[in-house]
Amino acid sequence: MSVRRNSFLSLVFLTLTFLSTLSIAQEQANTTPAKYDLVWADEFNYHGRPDRTKWGYEYGFFRNKELQYYTDRRKNARVRNGHLILQARREWIRNESYNPQAARTAEPEERWKFQRKFARYTSASLSTMNLAQWQYGKIEVRAKLPKGVGLWAAIWMLGENSNEVDWPQSGEIDIMEYVGFDKNTIYGTVHTGAYNSENANGDKAFIQRPNDRFHVFAIEWSPDTIVFLSDGVPYHRFDNDYKTADEWPFDQPFHLKLNVAVGGAWGEIHGVNNKVFPQKMVVDYVRVYQAR
Repeated sequence: MSVRRNSFLSLVFLTLTFLSTLSIAQEQANTTPAKYDLVWADEFNYHGRPDRTKWGYEYGFFRNKELQYYTDRRKNARVRNGHLILQARREWIRNESYNPQAARTAEPEERWKFQRKFARYTSASLSTMNLAQWQYGKIEVRAKLPKGVGLWAAIWMLGENSNEVDWPQSGEIDIMEYVGFDKNTIYGTVHTGAYNSENANGDKAFIQRPNDRFHVFAIEWSPDTIVFLSDGVPYHRFDNDYKTADEWPFDQPFHLKLNVAVGGAWGEIHGVNNKVFPQKMVVDYVRVYQAR
């Protein structure tokens, strides 16, 4: 009697174990992303300036009324020891676009670019615009982030038609944004005609020691959804509701940008700590995959 009971219980246990394992396997199969092929990458296994066949520069005062002046100098953007370094520095530099007359005639939101005779900070912003762009796939960047109140680092994408239509109609995908006053937190966000500025669709994730450890920031982008990941863990999802391009402008090629800003509409909310400079974002690699 006891032998039969033990055999029966063993059979039940094995059956339940098998069903549990099968359920887990099925769940993993349903959540495993599609297989990808690597279609573009920069591993930064060279020395000197960023590869000009892959990266272009943005120059001067550019957006968001930020305080830094973007340059292509090596002190602001360089590749060394297998890493891309984008460095924000506290230093005076002449604004080549300074023009009081232009400031008087420019659109109100553009006047600040011409009004400042000098900038008090320099930094770098790299872009693949007109060099490489992608529609859908997985975009992955491994990086360490700058430290200090007033710093604003970003890994982000804009639609290729961004020079033809006003922001945010072209769409913007912020793979990762980090503001120094909100340490240990990163943000993943999309901006569209329907969702932008304070109404933008995004979320945040806790991140441990972002300034002295490398972390992997990524999106998985398909015709149906954009999933934001930090170190492989999803923390935000934006779904295509199949309405209009105002809600989903993401069925077109996008290019990638990497930059470190100082101040600006978001970065300067709590001022700028001048004692922390220079500060840098260190990028280990950038990889772009597309589904097979």
